[in-house]
Amino acid sequence: MTQQFYVSPEQLMKDRADFARKGIARGRSVVVISCEDGIALVAENPSPSLHKIGEIYDKIAFAAVGKYNEFESLRQAGVRYADVRGYSYDREDVTARGLASVYAQSLGAVFTAEQKPFEVELAVAEVGASQADDHLYRLTFDGSIADEHSFVVMGGQADKVSSVIGEGWRSSLNFADAVRLAMTGLAPAGEPEEQAKALPAGALEVAVLDRESETSRGSRRAFRRLNDADITALLA
Repeated sequence: MTQQFYVSPEQLMKDRADFARKGIARGRSVVVISCEDGIALVAENPSPSLHKIGEIYDKIAFAAVGKYNEFESLRQAGVRYADVRGYSYDREDVTARGLASVYAQSLGAVFTAEQKPFEVELAVAEVGASQADDHLYRLTFDGSIADEHSFVVMGGQADKVSSVIGEGWRSSLNFADAVRLAMTGLAPAGEPEEQAKALPAGALEVAVLDRESETSRGSRRAFRRLNDADITALLA
């Protein structure tokens, strides 16, 4: 009878974590920035249909990096959770914190119990009545959850992008300034002219959570996805 090799729990968890980190690092970065007008979500993504950014509920958005099939299944589960909770109780009972807790439990269960961990990193954003009321949560592959402030950067060269965003972020940014800052962080190093050419509108996926959606558009749904023409007009 063949004897099975013993692997310590510490080594097993380390191997799973290294595997997931490598998969996430291969993805292109996503930036979520809280600004004066609301929350801007910007991803380097040339695909017009395979979205990294999506709407969950009235004031809540989702952004992810990693394997598309894995984070898309999580996004759909989040939409179902939000719809059921909002219908069963009240729309105000659907919060980013509650959704982030559900995601953390799911990711943690997969990381410890399944053969392969999810190669994903998630951000859940909720826009508030004021910038102080905005909520940004970052979730990693092992179910860890962090309450972030001002901005979140995930995937790719996250450290480099995060340093650029940190240097340029200020609370008075509007949507256009926030998208420009995200583009500066996502673009490869070089002259500003070269950076602008490196990331045309067609290479970006941009969405916003509009703080004044009920006033400006008469809708509780704050999420709005920008097409290429909208991005060009916003940055003009």
